[in-house]
Amino acid sequence: MIEFEEIRNAAIIRHGSQAVEARMPVVKTQEELRDIPSDRLLSMMSLRIFRAGLKHSVVDGKWPAFEEVFHGFDVPRVAAMGDEDIESLLGDARLIRHMGKLRAVRHNAMVMQEIGDFAGWIADWPGSDIVGLWAALGKRMSQLGGNSGPMFLRMTGKDTFVLTPSVTSAFGQWKLADTPLGGKSGARVAQAVFNAYVEETGLPLAHLSMIMAMSVD
Repeated sequence: MIEFEEIRNAAIIRHGSQAVEARMPVVKTQEELRDIPSDRLLSMMSLRIFRAGLKHSVVDGKWPAFEEVFHGFDVPRVAAMGDEDIESLLGDARLIRHMGKLRAVRHNAMVMQEIGDFAGWIADWPGSDIVGLWAALGKRMSQLGGNSGPMFLRMTGKDTFVLTPSVTSAFGQWKLADTPLGGKSGARVAQAVFNAYVEETGLPLAHLSMIMAMSVD
């Protein structure tokens, strides 16, 4: 692999050092992640789910209504909602009325209860196996497959890379992988590359990912 400094320099040439620095995602410490209330984690997770495939500003504008109908995303109260409660939300014009996603909110609240200390579960997952956390979220939660799991983690401040089209393009341009990055095997290849760059630079995964994305057209 090439040294990461070459990739960083390419990003700076394209955008300028100040612009690159301004785009760095917030990365929280384990202690800060553990302190995130469960209702905020469920709200962020649900926001990510409803944003998928839609203009973010549209979803964000409707979010106060979602906070209201889902009881401030209080996990026990959402988990206790009945089928009739969820179905009645289809009649609320303030919401994005997608039954699969509405049901996912309750399902995910129930899984959070099963896990127990959900914030701690996320906080303690090692970054060197962040794709394992992606897989766990995709398997246990509803509507968190693909890049939705990584994007949810990015929203919480958990350190993660994201295989966006730009990052995938960078892998090709910088010849960092011989195989496509799709699927579990591709994610593991990407993890190995990012782990090597963490060791080389000391930078968090999220910053490496963003710099890599900004290094290409």
